[in-house]
Amino acid sequence: MTSTDRVVEPDLESLHRLLPPDRFEESTSARVAYQSDGLTAFAVPPKSVVVPRSADEVIQVVRWCHEHGVPFVARGSGTSLSGGSLPHPEGIVISLHRLHRILEIDLPNRTALVEPGVINSHLSAAVSGAGLYYAPDPSSQQVCTIGGNIAFNSGGAHCLKYGMTSNHVLSMKFVLADGEVVDVGSEGGQVVGPDWLGLLVGSEGLLGIALEIRVRLLPKPESFHTVLAGYRTLQAAGEAVAAIIGSGLLPAAVEIMDRLSMQAATKAVGVQYPRDVEAVLIVELDGNAEAVAEERRSLDQLLSGTGATEVLIAATAEERATIWKGRKSVFSAVGRLSPDFIVQDGVVPRSKLGFALQRIQELGQESGLQVANVFHAGDGNLHPLILFDGRQSGQLERAEALAGRIVQLCIELGGSITGEHGVGMEKRQFLPQQFSSCSIEWMKSVRAACDPKCIANRGKMFPDAEAPSLSMYGLHPLEKAGVASRM
Repeated sequence: MTSTDRVVEPDLESLHRLLPPDRFEESTSARVAYQSDGLTAFAVPPKSVVVPRSADEVIQVVRWCHEHGVPFVARGSGTSLSGGSLPHPEGIVISLHRLHRILEIDLPNRTALVEPGVINSHLSAAVSGAGLYYAPDPSSQQVCTIGGNIAFNSGGAHCLKYGMTSNHVLSMKFVLADGEVVDVGSEGGQVVGPDWLGLLVGSEGLLGIALEIRVRLLPKPESFHTVLAGYRTLQAAGEAVAAIIGSGLLPAAVEIMDRLSMQAATKAVGVQYPRDVEAVLIVELDGNAEAVAEERRSLDQLLSGTGATEVLIAATAEERATIWKGRKSVFSAVGRLSPDFIVQDGVVPRSKLGFALQRIQELGQESGLQVANVFHAGDGNLHPLILFDGRQSGQLERAEALAGRIVQLCIELGGSITGEHGVGMEKRQFLPQQFSSCSIEWMKSVRAACDPKCIANRGKMFPDAEAPSLSMYGLHPLEKAGVASRM
């Protein structure tokens, strides 16, 4: 036993008797590895980390937590950007990364049954030979898990046409926080009665843990047409998005990257963008060849009519892959431009996208901080990255204040405080501005029905006394966490 090893605490001894010794990670170094998610400005080590190897073991641990009133948080790859899988100081982490089996692939019905620890992109790779794929494609899809996607109802670049995770989940085996195991949904997707599946997908771990998930698979599109369209201003790019969607054309994806995002992506993966522009649209059409050819003519006219200064077309599959690699690398690539950054995740109506982008630029200038904008423009889901240096006094506070002003802007424009990253720890204080007190009380009553002791992901989403304040965690971003708030 080294100096960093941790002796099992007396109140956890009965938990250790339930499972083999190799299911626990107790050392200080192991617990530190789980002390935060992608929002690393907030960090706290859990009392223990449990790593089950089966659904039955997960159920045993959850039932033990309910019996003893011990908070728990389920964790996949820890890529949440809202503090959604931040541990509770008096609780345990249930790590699901060993539940990574694809249990069944049903090719005739185009479905797959998976465990929650399956990596998003691994599922598509497993069915690629059959001409199928799993549509939700978050930027972190190379590392994020299906279980985490379930918790936050993840989307991705192609959610404009294909929808969010909730549109691709057919059924689940789920253990509620009180230990009850339920089966929701159906293999065919048709359910009579309350939409329990819709309730559980996107519940941010406050109701329990998904154990087995049946998802829908789609046939790979026959043809693609992917373009980069340059615009002289960010506002013009935003207005172009509204024009494209307003025309009735439904691309598979419409993304915006601004100048800073392009700089970061160029340094990271070498993708080339139109010159002398402040923003680019990535627009992708997909489907059968005839439909794509027809839609391409409409898209060409729209881009010309919205003032695109240059349009680059992906001529090969490799060029298309490079464009998407650049887009999906931005969150990590921005680390080349700034030692620290905060990622926001608000939503605005598409009709107000141009104004919102202009206002975000103005807010950044007023704060004296740079903001790199990259987002799912087709559905108005903003991802402004606020760049700062946490080593310089006051910059973190300015960055946090700017992030709050952007969230407030989204609310004022009739949007949402989150599109896919979730409320988690980051946006709890904004929940009453998004929802009425009556709605919040209803949410709590639903949560209490599934988790009467409020042990599942305790401290997240709700901003009142139920949720422990950051002072309870002994936290202050950066200074006390001892880490940078980068991804």
